[in-house]
Amino acid sequence: MTNHRERYRQIAETLGRHGLGFLVGAAGLEKWIPLQHGLFGHEQRDEAFSNPEHLRLALEELGPTFIKLGQLLSTRTDLLPAHYQVELAKLQDAAPPVAGSVISDVVAMELGKDTSDAFAFFDVVPMATASIGQAHAATLFDGTKVIVKVRRPGVVEQIEEDLEILRNLAAMADRRWAAAADYDVVGLADEFAHSLRSELDYLQEGRNAERFAANFAEIADVHIPRVFWDTTTSRVLTLERINGTKVTNTASLDRAGIDRRLLANRAAGILAKMIFDDGYFHADPHPGNLFVETGGRIGLIDFGMVGTLDDELRTKLSRLLVALLGKQPDRIATALIGLSTVRTNIDRARLRIDVGPIVALYDNRSLDEISIGDITREVLALLRRHHLHLPTQLALLVKSVVMAEGLGVLLDPQFQLGRVLAPYAQRLAFQQFSPRALARRLISSGADLTELVADLPEQLRRAVDVLDSGGLDVHLRAAELEPLVGRVERVGQRLVVAMMAGALIKGIGGLVSVDRRWQAWHVPLVNAGLGAVGLFGAYLAWTARARRGR
Repeated sequence: MTNHRERYRQIAETLGRHGLGFLVGAAGLEKWIPLQHGLFGHEQRDEAFSNPEHLRLALEELGPTFIKLGQLLSTRTDLLPAHYQVELAKLQDAAPPVAGSVISDVVAMELGKDTSDAFAFFDVVPMATASIGQAHAATLFDGTKVIVKVRRPGVVEQIEEDLEILRNLAAMADRRWAAAADYDVVGLADEFAHSLRSELDYLQEGRNAERFAANFAEIADVHIPRVFWDTTTSRVLTLERINGTKVTNTASLDRAGIDRRLLANRAAGILAKMIFDDGYFHADPHPGNLFVETGGRIGLIDFGMVGTLDDELRTKLSRLLVALLGKQPDRIATALIGLSTVRTNIDRARLRIDVGPIVALYDNRSLDEISIGDITREVLALLRRHHLHLPTQLALLVKSVVMAEGLGVLLDPQFQLGRVLAPYAQRLAFQQFSPRALARRLISSGADLTELVADLPEQLRRAVDVLDSGGLDVHLRAAELEPLVGRVERVGQRLVVAMMAGALIKGIGGLVSVDRRWQAWHVPLVNAGLGAVGLFGAYLAWTARARRGR
């Protein structure tokens, strides 16, 4: 801690001045507050502000890293109650502009030439400023209009110091504060650090933009700006300039003759494709990052924060969707536990009971008739009550979905996000029952059992050899164990067949339960599944006969 003495003192005094003594104590910061100022600084608190307001003000005073932390926490409805989220959402990632001469020096240092040699035009007055960097209008020599993002000098060093301090404070809180231990604040600090560092690297943001461009290459309604790599480094990013109307400017959209209902569905469809089809989504789709071009095409900007869904997370999410579609509280509770990062003992019975009212919210209604936001808020409140929290990628997904629904309602008061998401969600749910998915789960869950079944007879034979060699003085001989070996082998084979049959029947049952269209096919599906099991059983019997013949 001695390497960051002044910064620790500044953090402790700022929190104490805003009456956030519980955070000072939990993080072990009290020793950094001068004794004459009071241990926690309660006497300095302005009671005109609420606790959430004091937290926001403290984070703003502490600078870029803490502003970003507050913005992240404002989206974590599984961690914070609503009144804190609302207040932290007001955090503005703004900062005074850096002098034009300093920006020109940074660009020249990065590109190896002056701005006048790199661009036909470069405006040193920024179009927008933020805590990490600022954006400048420029023009390439071929006439292309671009935006040049330039990272602030010294910001990386400050953020790296703060990230190291945050991890130290998280580790201290983990030892001293039960709630911090429940929510794995050390893991959250590490995840936050990884996310923020990716935003510092403009090369990574450029790669993100190109990946989105590739994913939407065949969709004419989406415009992802081109990256100009000749004038891009880790500190300078040059992107094609997107011209259009802000998606929240409904009056301008109406004057331009844009169908807002169609626009709302199009924007939601873009996010749905990212999440369910690509598994790679824009994790900060707030309205300021969407522009509507002439003709209704949507231009998307700012690719510093992205989310990904790997196969494991997609499988877990599909299980939750199947349970939600089937309106099954037991399975919903199990799926929520599977999705969550759990560090405490979970009262599963209580959790199942608490799921009941959530199911009642959409009982007798299809997915496209319900408010996704209402269901999401209830589920996240449930997670908070049971001390469960989501992995970062899923939390980013939830944030994106909630933002999409809010934007859709702004554009069209009759908008239903469920209507857009339903086909994608059902497709993801059905993927759980595809032959490939069934085979993958069988291989995963059955590999150890199959290995055990295959090895057990050999292990018993080795035991027989030891016993038969006279190494141990026992009365049980090899001839007496040989029938047992064969019996174990046959039981193992039947167990594998039963496991496959159970998996197939469960998969078919789940498929039928989530979509009525499959109900008429349940008999043929079951027959086909049992036929496949029969063939596999015949194969096992044949291999068993071959082994007996050796």
